[in-house]
Amino acid sequence: MDIGEKVKSLRLKNNLTQEELANRTELSKGFISQLERDLTSPSIATLTDVLTCLGTDLHEFFRSDETPKVVFKTNDYFMHEDIDKKHVFNWLIPDAQKNMMEPILLTLLSGGKTLEDMPHDGEEFGYVLKGSIKLHLGKEVYVVKSGESFYYEADLKHYISNPNTASAQVIWVSTPPNF
Repeated sequence: MDIGEKVKSLRLKNNLTQEELANRTELSKGFISQLERDLTSPSIATLTDVLTCLGTDLHEFFRSDETPKVVFKTNDYFMHEDIDKKHVFNWLIPDAQKNMMEPILLTLLSGGKTLEDMPHDGEEFGYVLKGSIKLHLGKEVYVVKSGESFYYEADLKHYISNPNTASAQVIWVSTPPNF
């Protein structure tokens, strides 16, 4: 973030000259000029005084105007293919590791499987879009067919396999992000 550029923009929005802002803040016109050109860094106290004179505060000044992305398209996805394991992971949300959940589109080819995941904190949910899969959870194995879902606490070893001749697709959500 360019602090100086934002200060200058606020000063102009308030129809103030550098000299008028300097007088109101008891700073020199030269300091205001250097601040606006990012040639100096103000202390927090000085920046707070400047922002008060410009009708704002630190919270508003540093608040991001960037609207978070809500809709993601296929070109936003990140893909990882493991030919040996016969699976393809598509991360549906970029940088999902910083979020509370991590949705993935998993494609398992015939005979494919995911890596065995060790027990961890969190929960996992899946919805089978196409085909059927086997969910290996601890010593139990569950068959989950197209249109069915699964949900479990991830406190046991777990992985998914596709012993069928047709490929399978699963929306898989892990919280917290784990992949």
